[in-house]
Amino acid sequence: MFELASIKEAHSKVKSGADFPLYIQEIKKLGVKKYHTYVRDGHTVFLGDNDYQVKTKRKYAALKIANISDKERFKHYLKSHQRGQTDYAAFCNHSAQTGVEKWTVDMDLMTCTYYDKLNNKMLEEQIPTPG
Repeated sequence: MFELASIKEAHSKVKSGADFPLYIQEIKKLGVKKYHTYVRDGHTVFLGDNDYQVKTKRKYAALKIANISDKERFKHYLKSHQRGQTDYAAFCNHSAQTGVEKWTVDMDLMTCTYYDKLNNKMLEEQIPTPG
């Protein structure tokens, strides 16, 4: 099974959203099946086979998640991040401002889905294959 150290090593190569697809491929090879990242404090729960999971500690001071989500504004911020125009901290702040509670990455479906505070799906994207 995967270890947090291996995931952190893979994540250390991510400089912007443009690097995300390569990161996903790398942690998928480690055995990660799905993960949830919580915008409030940046902690992530990684899931594997047979209910195996590892959890990171919070990454930053708690952010206030907007009560009302703004899907269109979030999509704008996401596109900027995917083009490498913002760093992870800015993306998390923008996510909080637009009402994103968490995102879930599913390695089998190769999707990244963003949810609001009521667990409503705000956006689901197919993760591109790097290359």
